[in-house]
Amino acid sequence: MLRSALLAASRSPQVRTVVEKFPPTHAIVERFVAGELLDDAVTACDDLVATGRTVTLDHLGEDTKDAAQAAGTAEAYEHLLTALKDTGLAAGAEVSVKLSAVGQFLPVDGEKIALENARRICAAAADAGTTVTLDMEDHTTTDSTLSIARELRADYPWLGVVLQAYLRRTEEDCKEFAAEGSRVRLCKGAYKEPESVAFQGKREVDLAYVRALKVLMAGQGYPMVASHDPNMIKIAGQLAEWNGRKRDSFEYQMLYGIRPEEQLRLAAEGNTMRVYLPYGQEWYGYFMRRLAERPANLTFFLRAMATRG
Repeated sequence: MLRSALLAASRSPQVRTVVEKFPPTHAIVERFVAGELLDDAVTACDDLVATGRTVTLDHLGEDTKDAAQAAGTAEAYEHLLTALKDTGLAAGAEVSVKLSAVGQFLPVDGEKIALENARRICAAAADAGTTVTLDMEDHTTTDSTLSIARELRADYPWLGVVLQAYLRRTEEDCKEFAAEGSRVRLCKGAYKEPESVAFQGKREVDLAYVRALKVLMAGQGYPMVASHDPNMIKIAGQLAEWNGRKRDSFEYQMLYGIRPEEQLRLAAEGNTMRVYLPYGQEWYGYFMRRLAERPANLTFFLRAMATRG
């Protein structure tokens, strides 16, 4: 119930106003967000790459309802990719894009606008010598996101997609996207979904994750194992070994600020360990979903609120 409440709060303008005006919030957000400016993101990226990790950067924003704002987000990604190229970081960093941030939900021609903005970002990534992964949001966006991904892959076959294990459809989606050259980030899922489309209990979600991961590891694509769960990390390693995969044929992914010691351990063992690094002013929805995922994060936040005086 607490998780559901936090996820609902992530979309509440009223709660957002309260949280954003609360003085300690920004200090706590720094645990999960690199900063609000491009320079903050580049600095954090440089620090992570220096430790042997790789990075995927997310310019925060979602649910954009304005075409000019959607175009501005695409432009922000172009600036980011130029900075990665100019600083020599592109070899160790890519970008993650939410299609809702580049126009997917616009009432007129939303999918077309999102496709064209995403195409701009992919072109900038190709010029920089790196790649793009399309983030996944709630289940109502899945068909649209995968449709746009298919179109983009005609010109950018390296485009990555995210699939969420808790959705009942995901195992079948993995079968389609496990083809040679395909990059798939498998995560458990961070949105509140109805039982009709998503598994609800932890055990059910864990089992669904393993089933989907088996498909990806046995396929010809490039699995990206997005999990902080020690059991899932262990299982991923076992599946990679059983399928004869070399360490450079898949990767682990974790969120910035979560389990950094484990990130360093995996990287030190010769694995590709990619850190999901968000930045930007639109950090509220992302931050609330991180609180919902881990009780320890919420405890830390509530303690700060209780001692603000």
